[in-house]
Amino acid sequence: MAVESVAWCYRGGPISAEPRINDRIRVPEVRLVGPSGEQVGIVPLAKALELAQEYDLDLVEVAATARPPVCKLMDYGKFKYESAMKAREARKNQAHTVIKEMKLRPKIDPHDYDTKKGHVVRFLKQGDKVKITIMFRGREQSRPELGFRLLQRLADDVQDLGFVESSPKQDGRNMIMVLGPHKKKTEAMAEAREAQAARKAGRLPKDDDGQEQEQAEQDAPADAS
Repeated sequence: MAVESVAWCYRGGPISAEPRINDRIRVPEVRLVGPSGEQVGIVPLAKALELAQEYDLDLVEVAATARPPVCKLMDYGKFKYESAMKAREARKNQAHTVIKEMKLRPKIDPHDYDTKKGHVVRFLKQGDKVKITIMFRGREQSRPELGFRLLQRLADDVQDLGFVESSPKQDGRNMIMVLGPHKKKTEAMAEAREAQAARKAGRLPKDDDGQEQEQAEQDAPADAS
């Protein structure tokens, strides 16, 4: 049974969210739950405290609004530690949608294109969206088809990893397209952790892509250009 956190308020302000334990419980009798979850029944508070001492456990009020209040015998320190670890793991596994940005010129040379495409591939593998911006300058603005063809080429090159979430559109001097990953962020994070564990165990070689992935996990999200 989970501990029910009760915030006692005074003049609109919370005083404590901690449950009452042991001698802080001030009622004549309680509905007692044993350490394994078994129902002991309604017993006097003194008897419940005596049982807690016998088991070397705490008497914890888990349902303060019940009549009589429900209390459980447990190791409260261990319970708080395990709850904190579970909350920490939940935060660790929480997925946040990140939109990376990659900027290209319409007349980009092959080497630069391959480098930029490599970043897009890595972002999509991580489960992130990628905003692709084609920047036009001077006379290039009269040739929007160059940007459109470049965006279409990039979308085709990474179609195994992502899809066109927002089709190319003109935005002032720029042309923008958004790519979405086929893989969910949570799946990408889980696969990255498994691969990292395998590399540490020596089951997989640490290739260049693996090194980039580890660095990406350690760094805070930032736009790439």
